[in-house]
Amino acid sequence: MTYVVIENCIACKHTDCVEVCPVDCFYEGENMLVIHPDECIDCGVCEPECPVDAIRPDTEPNMEFWVDFNRKYSEMWPNIVQKRDPLPDAELHDGEPDKLKTLFSEKPGEGN
Repeated sequence: MTYVVIENCIACKHTDCVEVCPVDCFYEGENMLVIHPDECIDCGVCEPECPVDAIRPDTEPNMEFWVDFNRKYSEMWPNIVQKRDPLPDAELHDGEPDKLKTLFSEKPGEGN
């Protein structure tokens, strides 16, 4: 099992989860984070840290897409190991529908 970042992280990018991860398996895009599924040790400490409920176990229904999505982008984006401020309009975008279609960016993040 692994944990994955899902759509609600897009345009929010809170990094509270990064700070508690014991294996540094988070990767940063321009406007979201992902978890490398092969590096995640399934400890679950990141899930309750996410203020927008964007981290889920891959055992939930229909998570195959998000496992593949997290794997793809974790292999393209830089690793992030320190907490940063969320995106400026994060509160406005929390819970917004269809963020993958309307707000997602494939660009890498700032890196470390």
